[in-house]
Amino acid sequence: MTTDIQDQAAVEKKLWSEIEDSRFGMLAPMSPPGEHFQPMTAFAEPEAGKIWFYTRSDSDVAVAAQDGAPAMFVFMSKDRKLQASIKGELRATLDALHRDKFWNSVVSAWFPKGKDDPHLTMLRFDCGEAQVWLSDAGPVKFGLEIAKANLTGSPPDVGGQATLKLG
Repeated sequence: MTTDIQDQAAVEKKLWSEIEDSRFGMLAPMSPPGEHFQPMTAFAEPEAGKIWFYTRSDSDVAVAAQDGAPAMFVFMSKDRKLQASIKGELRATLDALHRDKFWNSVVSAWFPKGKDDPHLTMLRFDCGEAQVWLSDAGPVKFGLEIAKANLTGSPPDVGGQATLKLG
C-alpha cells in the first residue's frame, strides 16, 4: 500500500507507525555538550507529539537536555521506505509516569537497579517540524528508474518528500 505524499495526515500516521514499529533512530542535541548523534530507542506518544527515550543522567545527551535544548531525531523504517528528520525540543525529566509506561525487559537490561536506578533519566522530545521521505520503490523499480533517468536525463521517480508540523 502506498502513502500519498500529498496527504499530510496519512504521511504523519505512517511516520508514527514506523517509529513505533522500529523504535531505533539517532538523536542529537543541537547545542553543547552533545552535538553528535547517538543511537537511541524511541518510544512514541503520537497523540501528544512526543517521543520518549531512556538514558543515563550522566550521558552527553542528558546533560545537554537538562534545561531543554533544540534537538534532532533521525529515523529510517525497517524496510528503508521511509526516512525522516524531526526537529524539536529535548528535555531531561524524571517523569515516573512515562518511565513506567514504556519500561520493558530490554530497557531494564541497561538499568540493573531497575526503575529506581539513580542514573535513570527520561528524555522527552517535543516534536516540531519533520521532513519525511517516502518511497515504495523496491529494488526492481529503483533499478528501472535509475536506468530510465540515465537514458532520458530526467531525475528518477522513486518517491516524494513532505514537511509536517508535529507539535
